[in-house]
Amino acid sequence: MYQPTKPSHRAGLLLTMILLALAPTAGASAGTDSVTPDERPSFENCLLTRIGTQLVRCDNLTGAGVPAPYWIPEQ
Repeated sequence: MYQPTKPSHRAGLLLTMILLALAPTAGASAGTDSVTPDERPSFENCLLTRIGTQLVRCDNLTGAGVPAPYWIPEQ
């Protein structure tokens, strides 16, 4: 059977929601603050190629193991 929610429960839930919404959050960080821009990998000048069925960019395998399409140039 339906029982109405007590006003004190509603007030507690509302207060909890407000506190969670206003709580300070820690910023997300990828941990690259100590790496200078020269040390970061750059893939801007590398063309996507393939070796057999593997996708390669700048001598790094990429594509998560998905077979490379035939129209991508082969090394």
